[in-house]
Amino acid sequence: MLTASFDPVAFTIGSLSVRWYGLMYVVGFLLGWFLGRQRAARFGWEPRDVDDLVTLSMLGCVLGGRLGYIIFYDLPVYLADPSEILRFWNGGMSFHGAAIGLSLSFLYFGRTRKKRFIDIADFITPLIPPGLFFGRIGNFINGELWGKVTTAPWGVIFPHAGPYPRHPSQLYEAFLEGVVLFVLLMWFSARPRRRGQIAGLFAMGYGISRFCVEFVRMPDVQLGYLAMQWLTMGQLLSLPLIAIGCWLFFCEHRG
Repeated sequence: MLTASFDPVAFTIGSLSVRWYGLMYVVGFLLGWFLGRQRAARFGWEPRDVDDLVTLSMLGCVLGGRLGYIIFYDLPVYLADPSEILRFWNGGMSFHGAAIGLSLSFLYFGRTRKKRFIDIADFITPLIPPGLFFGRIGNFINGELWGKVTTAPWGVIFPHAGPYPRHPSQLYEAFLEGVVLFVLLMWFSARPRRRGQIAGLFAMGYGISRFCVEFVRMPDVQLGYLAMQWLTMGQLLSLPLIAIGCWLFFCEHRG
């Protein structure tokens, strides 16, 4: 039985501690930038456009993810201690907030480069799963967002969650959102698709994966279950994402 007792600090330079959680985000953005550069010519993009879009996306993702977590999950704590907003190393990022931040960065980029929002989304969404993968690995190393108690042989003991083995829900999400969704999107986008379908497949794939894993993941302590003793905030926020994904994938969006 594995015990997830990892040092969250990767290395130290003088008084500066570099944490695995932050490194995971850096690796995810670098991979997204590299893949975007590789795919630029096939989609008619200039390398400079990829550089600028990845930079804007990084800002939108981090700021949106942080604000989303604060608003959706733990607002009273941050109101009581606003300095906690800057303590990224303690975790506290929301994918759904990051999605809103990304959307705003797409809108700004589209207006400055005369590109359609939906075309930007189709280009960049296949680049996101590697970042999701490494982000979930960061959650696992931090020993946070663990799953429910399980008797499965792959159960993991998280020291902060008690003595019983639990579902490593972070690894489930890393696999579904990071590996499976990445392979699916790369395969699907390898040939021309109707406008909006690539972004729609990403939204549906993420939303369904997150919704399903939430059944074995413990809800946030400060929120608990929202209804019927099973609906979590993550599931609630995934429902509109799935609906938007279906609209993008199945409806025709003309140029």
